[in-house]
Amino acid sequence: MDNVLITGGASGIGRAMAAAFDRDGYRVWVTDVDDEALAGLPQHWNGRRADAADEAAMVAVFAELAADDGGRLSALCANAGVAGPTASIENIDLDDWRNCVSVNLEGAFLAAKHAAPLMKQAQAGSIVITSSTAGQYGYPRRAPYVAAKWAVIGLMKTLAAELGPFGIRANAICPGAVEGPRMERVLEREAAAKGTTRDALYHGYAAGTSMGRWVTATDIAEMAVFLCSDRARLVSGQVIAVDGNTENPDPKV
Repeated sequence: MDNVLITGGASGIGRAMAAAFDRDGYRVWVTDVDDEALAGLPQHWNGRRADAADEAAMVAVFAELAADDGGRLSALCANAGVAGPTASIENIDLDDWRNCVSVNLEGAFLAAKHAAPLMKQAQAGSIVITSSTAGQYGYPRRAPYVAAKWAVIGLMKTLAAELGPFGIRANAICPGAVEGPRMERVLEREAAAKGTTRDALYHGYAAGTSMGRWVTATDIAEMAVFLCSDRARLVSGQVIAVDGNTENPDPKV
């Protein structure tokens, strides 16, 4: 059976990915730091508590996966991420910057680092990194998040070039504004920073897309499954936005 490992997979986009891969016949492995969310996962999923930016914790997860099913890791979704602070550049604390970059960028690096040997052994595999439309545009008051999401695209491009000769593909998905609790927290912080309301920002994000709507976690999950399937066997090194065609990353308010 094909295995998929999804970091940050116990809630939000990650959980939607896990459910989509499960439906597609994969054996699902999930890492997260949210104990409550991990406890609520389906029993036939393999949920493990691990900080994506903690190499020792991730090494343990990959070792368990390799020992459990002969190391056949077919797909990796490096999805773990945090939104980071919403503030003008002069008001961003260095520790907040480092935490945001660590989880979003170093987490993806560590997942790819330890997935690569297993995939090389099989001479096949697909890596999907969750970036963001913030990884395609500058975005006011989100400097650490934007910097990290641009950086993971560079990481992905390098992985595609480096691992392609081993039959391993790498791509990045750039979600737009995805409905859910995490984005609600961003809306609250951004509304406070801009002196506007949550509702105005919510509608502003939709107005900033040509399709006039928000994205769902399922929209992202379905793209991840496609990119890891044989239907995308020659798709590698690509940055794919699932955003309803974002015209302007700064919401219209």
